[in-house]
Order: sequence, then C-alpha cells, then structure tokens
Amino acid sequence: MKLLVLCSLVAAAAAWPSLADLEGFQGDQPAVTVAKKQQDINRLLNKIYDDLVYPELTIIAENFEDNLDLAVYKDNGEAVQKLLREVHDHRLLGQHQVFSLFNSRHREEALMLFEVFIQCQTWNDFVRNAVFFRQNMNEGAFVYALYVAVIHSEVGHGVVLPPLYEVTPHLFTNSEVINKAYAAQMTNTPGTFHMNFTGSRKNREQQVAYFGEDIGMNMHHVTWHMDFPFWWTDSYGHHIDRKGELFYWVHHQLTARYDAERLSNWLDIVDELSWESVITEGFAPHTSYKYGGEFPPRPDNIPFQDVRGVARVRDMVITEKRIRDAIARGYVTGRNGEIIDISNDKGIDILGDIVESSVYSPNVMYYGSLHNTAHIMLGRQGDPQGKFDMPPGVMEHFETATRDPSFFRLHKYMDNIFKVYKDSLQPYTKDDLVFPGVTVQSITIDGELRTYFEDFEFSLQNAVDHSTTVQDVDIFARVSRLNHKEFAYNFEILNNNDEEVDAAIRIYLCPQKDPLGINFTWDEGRWHCIEMDKFWRKLSTGSNAIIRKSTESSVTVPDSIGFTTLQQKADEAVAGGYDLNLQKFRRACGIPERMLLPKGKYNGMEFGLVIAVTPDEHVDETQIDGNHAHCGTHGSHYPDKRPLGYPLDRRIPDRRVFEETPNIESINVKVFHGEH
Repeated sequence: MKLLVLCSLVAAAAAWPSLADLEGFQGDQPAVTVAKKQQDINRLLNKIYDDLVYPELTIIAENFEDNLDLAVYKDNGEAVQKLLREVHDHRLLGQHQVFSLFNSRHREEALMLFEVFIQCQTWNDFVRNAVFFRQNMNEGAFVYALYVAVIHSEVGHGVVLPPLYEVTPHLFTNSEVINKAYAAQMTNTPGTFHMNFTGSRKNREQQVAYFGEDIGMNMHHVTWHMDFPFWWTDSYGHHIDRKGELFYWVHHQLTARYDAERLSNWLDIVDELSWESVITEGFAPHTSYKYGGEFPPRPDNIPFQDVRGVARVRDMVITEKRIRDAIARGYVTGRNGEIIDISNDKGIDILGDIVESSVYSPNVMYYGSLHNTAHIMLGRQGDPQGKFDMPPGVMEHFETATRDPSFFRLHKYMDNIFKVYKDSLQPYTKDDLVFPGVTVQSITIDGELRTYFEDFEFSLQNAVDHSTTVQDVDIFARVSRLNHKEFAYNFEILNNNDEEVDAAIRIYLCPQKDPLGINFTWDEGRWHCIEMDKFWRKLSTGSNAIIRKSTESSVTVPDSIGFTTLQQKADEAVAGGYDLNLQKFRRACGIPERMLLPKGKYNGMEFGLVIAVTPDEHVDETQIDGNHAHCGTHGSHYPDKRPLGYPLDRRIPDRRVFEETPNIESINVKVFHGEH
C-alpha cells in the first residue's frame, strides 16, 4: 500500500513539476523558480468554489496529515496543529458559506490559516499546506489568507496574484451578467456580456458609478487593505511603517478624487454622513454572492439604527467625541493612562491607527474602532436587527465597499475628522517650505489632458461551476471604464547652489472651482488636491530639464495581467524550463494607471497643477517600488520622510507664503473629456 502511494506521488510530481518532491520533503532543496511558484498559485486559485481539478493536488491533500512534519515550520507546528484541531472539531465556517473579514470569527479563522502560511520556511511547505486547507476551509477565508500571505511572506516573493475580479467574479459583477454566464456555460455557447453600472438614469449617483464600481479601483481598495491589514502585529515579521498615516492619506485621496469626479459631472461635492441624520442615498447593489443570496439593498432616507450584536448609534457618537476631544487636547491617552502627544508630524500616524482602528492603536478599549465598526453599521442598515437573516452588505467587504455611494459619505465624515486635526497644527512658514537655491522656472505639459471611456473585458470562467460532463467555454464580461491619453510633464528647475542637491518633486492636481463655479481659496482648495506623482531627482548645478511621463507615476499601477494569460505564461515557462519575470505586475495596490486623471468636462475642467520641489535626503530609487506614494515599500520604511500630502496638508492662511516660495509653482490646466 505504501509503495502504491509512493508511486502515485511520483507520477503526480512528474505531471506537475512545480509540486515536485512536496510529499516527504526533507532537508534543503534547490530554489523553486518563480514560474513554478506562479503555476502553483494559479492552480490553487482556479475554480476556487469547486473541488481541486488537478488529480495530483488531490493526492497531496489526502496524504497531508500522514506526512506532516512539524519541524518544517518556524514555530515547530504550533499554528498548524491549532488549525487542524479546528478542522477536526468542525468549528470552522463551512464551504459555500458567506465569508466577511469584518465578522470577528470569520477573521479569526482566516488568520489562523495565515499564521500557518507565515510559519512555512519553504515554498514547497507553503503549497502543501495550501492544498490541504483549500479542501477543508471556507473558500473566502482561504482566498483572503492566501493573498495576504503571498503578499507578506518571504517565500512568496516574485508571485503575481491573479486579479480578484477573475478569481471571485461574483463580488465584482452584476447578477444579470452572472446569470447569462451560467446560461452560456450550460448551453455550451461562448459569450461576452455587457455589464451596466448599478442604478438608473433617475439616480444622480449613476453619473459617477463608473468610479466607485470600477474593478481596478475596487482592486486598489481591497489590495491596499491586504498590504496594510488592520489586524497586523509585528510578531508576523516586521513593523508596517506609517500604517496609520497611510490609512488617512489613501482614503483622503479616494475622497478627494471622488469629489473631482462629481465636479466633472456637475454634481455637488459629497456631504459627510452623520450618525444622528438620515442616510440620504439608498443603494441597490444588483449583485449576488456565489452562495448565500443577493447583497441586501438599502432604501433612501433612513435614519441610522442600532445594529444587534455590533454597536448602538450612541456608541458611535461617543467614539467620535472621544477622538475629537483628543484632537482638541493635542494628546491621546494610552492603555495604561500615559499621555501621547499628537501635536506634531507623527500625530497623524497615531490618529490613523485609532480611527481605523488597527492593532497599532494605543488604546482600542477607549477610542474604539470607528472605521471598521462604521462599515458594519452601514452595511447592516437594510436589516439592522437581523430579522430577515440577510447576508452582509457591500460595505462589509473591501472588494465591494466603494460600489455604495455612501462609502464616500462615510469616508468624508472620517476625512473631516482628520482635517480638524491637520488644521490644529501650525501652518508651514516660508522657512518650512523653501529649498535654498532652487527655483521652478517653468512647467509645461506634452500632450493634451484628455480622458475617454473604453470597453474592457474580463473572464467569468471562475463564476460558473466546473463540470466533468460539460466543457468550459469562453465567457467574458464587458464593462465601460475611464482611461486617458498619455502625457508628460516638462520641468525647468534651476539649482543655484555650488553643488548637486537631492530633491523630491511632488505634483498635485487641484480643482479650481466649487460646484457653483466660484474659485476655491488656496486654503479651501488644497484639501481637494489629488496627488499625481512623487519622485526623486538629483539636481545638477545650473538649469535642469526634467521630463516625467504619466506612465511613470508613483501613484498608479498598470492593468492587472489576466488570469488566463497568467496561467498560459506560467505553464509555458515551466514546460520550457525557463523562468518568469512579471515584476511589473507584482503589486495591485495603487490607482489604475488609466485613472490617473479625473474625468474632466467636454469643454475642459479647470485645475491648478502644483509642483513642489523640496529638499530630501538621498533615496536610492532602485529600492523603491514604483507605486510607493499610496502603498509604501514592502517590509521597509516609507521612502518620504515628509508628512503625506506635504506641503498642502496644513492650513494656508496666507497664499503669499506659497506664491513667494520659488521652489513651489503652479499653472492652470484643463482636463477635457471625450475623443477628438
């Protein structure tokens, strides 16, 4: 019998080279290539709601416990034994059940698996555990744990995670399209189905649905929260630098960008939510879970209600008051009563951890969890008492949250709290802003700032069930999405110093007019500015001509590589014996490259383009991820020592401070929408 199993395993290894020698793995093995790692991940995530479709994987799963070697884990198997007890005691969320990270028990289960992954010392051990627990855990918990583990573990280096909208397409696709996909599969008829945005022309919010429902923007939001999990502890391997400040900045930028889209469509700037007022906009998601029914709708103009088992409205009011009191006092109170000063550049990091609230919060018991609890509160308003046993709402998943217009009202509410804090700090003086000897002489743009809509297709293959009797057919969703023509900035920067200097170049795009067509003041407008780029250059003595392409922005990422393409590339590389280099697609955290510009207007929308050239210590750009502006650098310090948003993050009581600073300059530009 043992000989039969061994022979089966050898055959499986030969059939799938990337899993060679997984069973009975002993001692050091040659390094696993990126191509093999990629193939492993692709096969683990293919048809995630179905049983393993590769026989060799099934063999590995069936023999996992018999071949379990606790010595291969960093913690000598403590995490895996804990999770195995949960499996055998049938305590875990079942398969084909709705998973939500905001559910504390669901999150606990996903983190138990994450901890198993993070304790694996080799890729082979990682994959062996993944194969077994894929068969024995909830699909949503498995996908979440796998994605976060690959992002943060050393053994996952080089792997490109397939886009979630093709792994779990139900969370990104309207029910109507999913139903058509099933019909196409059952009738063995390939098809491409157009997906409309939710709502109707009777709903004003439909005019900006292209932003909140954009699958690339959804990917940015969910991936950012995977890169910066609120549950992260330093025991997992490293401290995440400036996590609280990045929470503030990324969501501030999402809110500012949403306001720019609204202004582009002749809508008012989004108003904040209030716990003691009605939720003006309802929302009908028109989206279904793979298993578990439809996402619940929420009618217009309903007051916030207490949510059973989560929080009362008055709890949220009290939490907000405590945070605002801390801002007014200039300090927060730690767990042991210690006073922690926040009236400085570091305070925003502490405040961001408190508002979210992350494990880094200095006093969760007192300051609560404003952001995370608010997501659940808003998501449950369609059935606050659980009377109808509705599944979690769109606000209870990072993948779907931005689809709801109230997401932006909620974050405007939190953004205004951060603004109160930022406004409590002393404004920058000219000494804080000046770069001695450096002057921005001119700014021009090559190319027109022009946006347009285009069609984009993505696969729905993982939306339908796998069958051994019905052959898979090509099924795609087609959706309209925002894009823009490429452009480049040209800067002439004069360095009058006697030596070369290191400089950070910061670019912001700021709406000029409010919804009534009245110009913003500098102090009003700076809070609506959109970060376009931030990069470093050495300035030689004399005049420096710098060209920066829009495609080089540190804010954006390119389109994700499609799952099918990823599978083909990995399979071909493994079969051909060569490796993959897909570093360009390594991170999905970042605004989609095609959405760098807000939509603008047909006849042009006026913006101010602000350029700030500021002194900075030398940074080796080869060590900085291309999209570091919103997403930092993995496992390292954030490369910019200045506050995020500098120099526009503090009050500007006198515009002359900026106008008379030679290293800061602005020009007026227009963003046009539509093809020529």
